[in-house]
Amino acid sequence: MFTSVRPHRHDVLIAAVGLTGGLILWLAGLHTQGGRLLSAHWMALVPLAVTAGLELLRRSAPQTALVLGTLTLVADQFTTGSLATALMYTDLVYAAVVYGTPAAARRIPVTAFLVTVAVTIGFLAWYRTAEALLIGVVTGLVSFAPAITGVSVRNHRDAAGTARLRADQTALLAEMDRVQAVTAERSRMARELHDMVANHLSAIAIHSTAALSIDDPGTSREALGVIRRNSVDGLAEMRRLIGLLRDSGGDTPSAAPTLASLDALVGQAGANSGSSGLTVTLTDGGEGTGALPAPVELAAYRIVQESLTNALKHAAPGPVTVRLGRSGNVLTVEVSSMLGDRPGPRAPGSGAGLVGMRERVALLGGTIGAGPVSGRDGTKSWLVRAELPVEEGTLRT
Repeated sequence: MFTSVRPHRHDVLIAAVGLTGGLILWLAGLHTQGGRLLSAHWMALVPLAVTAGLELLRRSAPQTALVLGTLTLVADQFTTGSLATALMYTDLVYAAVVYGTPAAARRIPVTAFLVTVAVTIGFLAWYRTAEALLIGVVTGLVSFAPAITGVSVRNHRDAAGTARLRADQTALLAEMDRVQAVTAERSRMARELHDMVANHLSAIAIHSTAALSIDDPGTSREALGVIRRNSVDGLAEMRRLIGLLRDSGGDTPSAAPTLASLDALVGQAGANSGSSGLTVTLTDGGEGTGALPAPVELAAYRIVQESLTNALKHAAPGPVTVRLGRSGNVLTVEVSSMLGDRPGPRAPGSGAGLVGMRERVALLGGTIGAGPVSGRDGTKSWLVRAELPVEEGTLRT
């Protein structure tokens, strides 16, 4: 089954203009040569019509059109000739370079140059006059000049295509960066939301259970006080996060928590866990060692906050110790709590706390570990230990 390819409208226009111009020249009796083998004037119309027809193939089959056009131009030399035929042939050479295969685009200019040189030398040796050089010039104008023009146009077109491809690739990379940035921001928001709210909600869940299970007005009142305090604090934290996400309109957002806020955090954790038999203490061995980068302080604060939340959920009655230390360019954060044999947590959890801590530490290029350890007196405790580099140059972006 054969499929026909409709010629481009520009090719039809070129063919029509070339044929019409050739007919006008023929009617006016203007010919390129005389005294040829086929001296009848109407014979010049045959190469003219064939070349005009080949113009319809200049895009769809440029190499075929060039081969047939070359044979037609040679045949035209045996007639009285037409300038329109020669001009349309130059367009076939140009189209073969521009629309042909890359290999053809390389071969055609070389072939045209060799033909021009051969024709010039051949006619110069035959006629032995300087006028023979004109034949070589005309041959170069008909074949080599349009081939070189086609090479230039094709190179510009390829360069434009490469530029468009690079622009598309740049746009694709920009979109990938945007998607990754959105994903990273969502992960950061999820960590912030979990770290801020989980502590308060865990305390609310534990004390509401105590208020419901213990039939004592004093205990219930104390539990409701803790519940109210954590509800208010949790709501304030949520408002702070929402304020950071919303367009502030020029207002300065609330500052992120720092290590200076650890005293308040430890005090709140002690108040929330008093009924569970936990005593929370803070030992800061990094005081007076200079300011820390904001991301390091935020990560350390969140690690302590999440560790205290987990202790409130899982730890056995006993001490919960928070220790900070700095050695050289490393900030060490440790939170230890008693490891008991409770059948389950005091409050439900999502299991995302340790994952969030690991992500924070990984972004800073630090290390973190969490697991049971044995003390000298045989007691077992759960220890979370993180080491965070404190130099700005070590932070990963």
